[in-house]
Amino acid sequence: MAAVQLHFCQGSVETNQQDRAVLVVGQLAHLHQLAWDQVRDTLQPRVNEETWKTALKSLKPNPTDTCPLWLNVATVAALPSKVSRHNTPSSAHFLTRLVRTCLPGKANQHVVVVCERTSVFASACAIARAFPLFSRCSGQSTPSESQKVTAEFLCLAPDNEPLSTATLMCLSSVAESIRLASRIVDTPCNEMNTDDFLQEIKAVGSEVGVVPVIIRGEDLLKKGFGGIYGVGKAAESPPVLAVLSHTPEGATQTIAWIGKGIVYDTGGLTIKGKTLMPGMKRDCAGAAAVLGAFRAAVKQGFKENLHAVFCLAENAIGPKATRPDDIHQLYSGKTVEINNTDAEGRLVLADGAVYASKDLKADIILDIATLTGAQGIVTGRYHAALLTNSEEWERACVKAGRNSGDLVQPLVFAPELHFSEFSSAMADMKNFVSDRSNAQCSCAGLFIGAHIGFNWSGVWIHVDMAYPAYSGERATGYGVALLLALFGQATDDTLLQLASPLGSVVDGHTENSGLTINTLKRRRLV
Repeated sequence: MAAVQLHFCQGSVETNQQDRAVLVVGQLAHLHQLAWDQVRDTLQPRVNEETWKTALKSLKPNPTDTCPLWLNVATVAALPSKVSRHNTPSSAHFLTRLVRTCLPGKANQHVVVVCERTSVFASACAIARAFPLFSRCSGQSTPSESQKVTAEFLCLAPDNEPLSTATLMCLSSVAESIRLASRIVDTPCNEMNTDDFLQEIKAVGSEVGVVPVIIRGEDLLKKGFGGIYGVGKAAESPPVLAVLSHTPEGATQTIAWIGKGIVYDTGGLTIKGKTLMPGMKRDCAGAAAVLGAFRAAVKQGFKENLHAVFCLAENAIGPKATRPDDIHQLYSGKTVEINNTDAEGRLVLADGAVYASKDLKADIILDIATLTGAQGIVTGRYHAALLTNSEEWERACVKAGRNSGDLVQPLVFAPELHFSEFSSAMADMKNFVSDRSNAQCSCAGLFIGAHIGFNWSGVWIHVDMAYPAYSGERATGYGVALLLALFGQATDDTLLQLASPLGSVVDGHTENSGLTINTLKRRRLV
């Protein structure tokens, strides 16, 4: 593993200045609001006040800009002065890039982020993404020689009180969870098969005091999970449905997060080409996001019933592999004619979502997955595609994306127009559309919703994050921050409550403006 320790602090840390690289970053207007006294202890003795002021005058962000303050180990960087309405005000993606490029490989690294308090959460998540954990490069440093990265936040007036110890602990927990998710996604299948992923689930369960429910291998078929079993039955490591459940006293709602955990996707017998298959270790990113978010949510005192459902399988090729034309019966009782074995994610998620509805009695079901290549065409590399049966939850998800840096963009929700794409003469439906040019990304989500039922009384949210799940060759841990922001109101942490679109924190008190998890559930619009 790459040995990088990430810590959050309030105030400059006492380290050897000559052995420390420093990056001060923020919007140019925010940087100009800083008094020299606020950064003096961090930059001296290598940088004086005159150099600092001269550097600020030289910055001309378009969209970003940097200026070295002392060689390459002290830098000031400007984020975009403004962003469009579909971007995050934190400029999280630019922050991650600047942290990666402006900090040399010193043993100690210090990042000072100058921002409004509302951007602290997204900025901390952006920094976490810059320091992935997984590596198999030879010659890695030993733990005793590991890099130490410290992140400090200078919040602007009028809300410029130092971050509390509880907030710093929350940021650390969230950052650890993002890096956990990205590590799992970066790990190749020879080290992260379904059994290995199950061990990760058990480890998180042990950490938060939860024993997972596990249905594995042939038991899946016996219990009716034809989707998960059919996808994973040809692999050496058997498919698994695993569930972590947090059920605190006083809970009034039940929320289920369903994660697609295809540890490797060959495409099955509808095999992927030689240029499309590399990178398919990332097809478990939805399940990894759910695991990281569940860990952080429980640690931050989640007040509602929360179930994390993991649909794990390897879509492998072998004598037992599902064939095109095979018909499987899913946990919903509906039969599916397989016309594309590379459209496997919707099969496992349908089983997981119906289990959440039928067995866990969930009021709100959110599934998250690297589901379709079409997602990148529809919403791009930065915005996940969002499909939901609730107009108000759609708006809440978009706002949570902007608050967290895990951006989402709504898809068309019109099952009466699009679900006919799955028509089958032999079964209740096929698993792949007949017309790929007719809202393919929406249709993929509708397949899952159909098994819950389009008339289901609860809230259903589908997040397709095939492209935001990675950047370059690295996983981003996408989804952890989004889930925590979306449901932050249900935690004890004021920072997550501030990030939540369902309420805002003013002077330590939550003001909901009439929008809560409960009211949004009741006001679902189909």
